[in-house]
Amino acid sequence: MKRRNWFFGLMVIGLLAALGFAAPPSPLVSSADPVSVPITLTVSAAADLSHALPEIGTLWEQETGNKVVFNLGSTGQLAQQIERGAPVDVFAAANRSFVEQLDDAGLVFSDTTALYGIGRLTLWQREDSPVVVKELKDLLKAEVQRVAIANPDHAPYGVAAREVLQSAGLWEALQPKLVLAENVKQTQQYAETGNVDVALVALSISLGQSGQWTVIPASLHQPLEQMLAVPKAAPHPEAARNFAAFINGAQGRLIMQKYGFILPGEDSTP
Repeated sequence: MKRRNWFFGLMVIGLLAALGFAAPPSPLVSSADPVSVPITLTVSAAADLSHALPEIGTLWEQETGNKVVFNLGSTGQLAQQIERGAPVDVFAAANRSFVEQLDDAGLVFSDTTALYGIGRLTLWQREDSPVVVKELKDLLKAEVQRVAIANPDHAPYGVAAREVLQSAGLWEALQPKLVLAENVKQTQQYAETGNVDVALVALSISLGQSGQWTVIPASLHQPLEQMLAVPKAAPHPEAARNFAAFINGAQGRLIMQKYGFILPGEDSTP
């Protein structure tokens, strides 16, 4: 009798399981429970920030747990990408005019526009360069055959370089020697590889590379007032605002100063 009862019990349990009455599994994390997923910001930035911004980005990542990737290039070309709807979270331009034009077109959040630094230009050469260039007039030397600047058609540092050479009365005389690069970082690379004898580049890049360089007087060109903003097409606008504020915060300002930028509110060096 006991054996029959045991067998009958097994049949009942099997029948219940077949009909879907099996015991529920142990509860897992509910789909409604909040899960913190790191986001990745896309920052389009002027090429002169190629050393400073990644350093700032590393600190921000450590503090927030989020990630940031940089699209570095010519400010004019980056602005065109934003005009065409590129999903950019923060735009850091080498000249405020590009951000102001985007603002006028209603493509950035006006309350996020802010100056973050003023750039400086240098005459840069390799350490082993046999040509001595200490001042602008040295560019006229016969042994100086090629001089690189960023393309002034879309690169703010190229515009400033042209203004410098015009102020010094050298623009026309140097036309046969000039080599135009897409952005100020590529300008530096031309000199680093020996493709040109000297380059007019950003101080922020010169400080991050071995070489010999001389700072060009700021009085010879219009101020390179650099401005940032959060585009309205930003995929992560709140985090983008956070990162933009971080650049102009205490930690960001120290790094910008480290790479030779004059900070907002400070007097420009002659």
